[in-house]
Amino acid sequence: MSQTYRAVIFDFGGVFTTSPVENFADYEHQNGIPERFISGVIKANINNGSFAQFERNEIDLETFDKLFAEETAAAGHEITGRTLVSLLKLNFHPQMIDALASVQDAGFQTGCITNNMAVAGAEDMVTGDDRKLLMEIFQSFDHVIESSKAGVRKPEPRIYEMMCETLKVAADECIFLDDLGINLKPARVMGMKTIKVPFGDVTPAINELFVLLQMHQRTPA
Repeated sequence: MSQTYRAVIFDFGGVFTTSPVENFADYEHQNGIPERFISGVIKANINNGSFAQFERNEIDLETFDKLFAEETAAAGHEITGRTLVSLLKLNFHPQMIDALASVQDAGFQTGCITNNMAVAGAEDMVTGDDRKLLMEIFQSFDHVIESSKAGVRKPEPRIYEMMCETLKVAADECIFLDDLGINLKPARVMGMKTIKVPFGDVTPAINELFVLLQMHQRTPA
């Protein structure tokens, strides 16, 4: 018997938009810093480092600026927290926005779990007309959890539990999409079906989602 899904839960940055990790890579290349250095520093203390504290809104920008500089300097290349925040500007993936609309049109519940920062929330990562589009996307979800408001962040298991509780669904009734494997692992352990969204081209993830939901991509008007 095929699995019955009731909800699709999305990450935001790296799924509906380009990934900050891509921006990190560009910065590293331009400044002669080893590949994946920034991500490595963040992952070295994934739940309690300054980046995690900032995303849970436990420290302010001034403190993050100093602490992240200290962490990266200790790892070999000093990068301030403010520099990191400047690398969080994003561009949209229109095809994922269309996929969200198709999922909603088909009657599935949708949620968004996003790690963000109080001084660099999703609305600060885009400008102009894109900001209006972002707010429209956020308002279309049945529920949104932002780490800076909830005080908990991916990959902490509690944040996935909170989404299931609000949507009133079991974990095994959910599909979760994220561009980072470290964020997918706890969702998978809970019983969610997970889809890793590739950097650059989100089409394979959309195709996998639609197969699981037994849906077809809607034809643009």
